[in-house]
Amino acid sequence: MLKITDFQALKKVETPFYYYDIDLFNQTADTAAAISAETGIQIHYSVKANTDRRLLEILSSKGFGADCVSGNEVEFAVACGFKPEDIMFAGVGKTDKEIFQALQMGIGSFTVESLEEIAIVGEYAGRLGRRVNISLRINPNIDPHTHQYVTTGLYEDKFGISDISFDAAMETMRRYPLIDFYGLQFHIGSQIMEVEDVFAMVCRKANQIVSLFESKGLVVNNIDLGGGLGVDYDDPDGHPIPDFDVWLRTIKKHLVHRPDQRLHVEPGRAMVAQCGSLITRVLYVKKGENRRFLMVDAGMNDLIRPALYGAYHKIENLTAYYEDENKRKGRVYDVVGPVCESADTFGTQRVLVKSYRGDLIAIRSAGAYGQVMASHYNMRPFAPAVYSDRISEGPRRKDYFAQQ
Repeated sequence: MLKITDFQALKKVETPFYYYDIDLFNQTADTAAAISAETGIQIHYSVKANTDRRLLEILSSKGFGADCVSGNEVEFAVACGFKPEDIMFAGVGKTDKEIFQALQMGIGSFTVESLEEIAIVGEYAGRLGRRVNISLRINPNIDPHTHQYVTTGLYEDKFGISDISFDAAMETMRRYPLIDFYGLQFHIGSQIMEVEDVFAMVCRKANQIVSLFESKGLVVNNIDLGGGLGVDYDDPDGHPIPDFDVWLRTIKKHLVHRPDQRLHVEPGRAMVAQCGSLITRVLYVKKGENRRFLMVDAGMNDLIRPALYGAYHKIENLTAYYEDENKRKGRVYDVVGPVCESADTFGTQRVLVKSYRGDLIAIRSAGAYGQVMASHYNMRPFAPAVYSDRISEGPRRKDYFAQQ
């Protein structure tokens, strides 16, 4: 059950909202930082997973770098305390404006994903007279055994440079005198649960490709294994902190590297998923012909993952637990939202305790790709953030930059 420090105070907050367990978030970050220090594998947080200002400020204060996929993410990461030289700018579709601004800010490196992008970055570096580090995102053609929408390393995916373009990429970089080849990045997908098998395979492929590039005279200074570490959506209380130890030690064991080479990973989901829950309130309990519907005031505009991916999130009745000591009998419900789409469903045929209008419901493991993917569909407002150590202060709205 989701731990609430002050349930009576939480009841007074207007729903829906995102509840962040700051203690768990700090424990997760500190665990990752400790394993990073032990293995020598540096961590750049993948900003796209969650852009809450307070969470980013905590991560930057602990010395993490940032992996960004848009110009706004780069700008916001700097505003949240990340050093420009500790920012890697990835993404398949960087605009000219984004490239220009990132060069001016002096970010650590660009992770480029096409031959044309290499040329554009090189041209702008020449115009500004600035040296620029470039890492090539390599498409290793490895199936991570995850959802098709979050698979990113197959030849037919839109991401990365495949082996047929390696020579052309090397030649393109050599044409631009202000480009410094920094290294290689490999990211094959997200929510990977077969950690040891999949990342051992990625490391073996990376070893081959690093050797190939260095045999062509390009020194690989940085090897980046991307992100992808999965979280336990079924049992968030049993596994609140993902297994960073197995992940990083698998990489350390199987990746061939020199002492002078830097090693990186870019976790996003693993850092923030379990610390966040979407809190919603029961509006109505509707009895159909064969089903009971628990209608709540959060919708797919607040958390789109179930509608988009068919993603599973554990659902809990907080009121029954904290006020009725879970003495209510069980019921089977379809938990649905108010948006005018049949896909606006958080879970079907879920066994919950008997629920009533006004009960608070927690949709767990929503800290990653939850609040950050929200929309105004049906002209619904963004669900704000509430923090476990500041419940009485009320929510903070998700209005970027000026109002965060």
